[in-house]
Amino acid sequence: MARFLHLPLPDEAVDEDPLAGVANLFDVAVVFIVGLMITLFSVYRIGDLVDPNSDVTLVKTNADGIQEIIVKEGTEITAYELTGETTEGDGERLGTAYRLADGQIIYVPD
Repeated sequence: MARFLHLPLPDEAVDEDPLAGVANLFDVAVVFIVGLMITLFSVYRIGDLVDPNSDVTLVKTNADGIQEIIVKEGTEITAYELTGETTEGDGERLGTAYRLADGQIIYVPD
């Protein structure tokens, strides 16, 4: 058994692979990304986005000020871009929407 096991002598230099630690860095990065995703889902309470039985509506504003409404019903996702155009027609008033100082929009039905 000793003839197959080669142990270096104490004064003999050990050959080390300089890229041996790269695999460990990749594993650490994957664990960090998964932890970051879990933290973001819990902090912003957006677990409903991945739940196939939930309905979610988001209003997104980009840097140019263009708003987009994203509606998720079950597993179907639809995006609507607001154009700013006005239309006319018959209908009834359903309520009032208020924008708070922090940017939240509150809908109050009549």
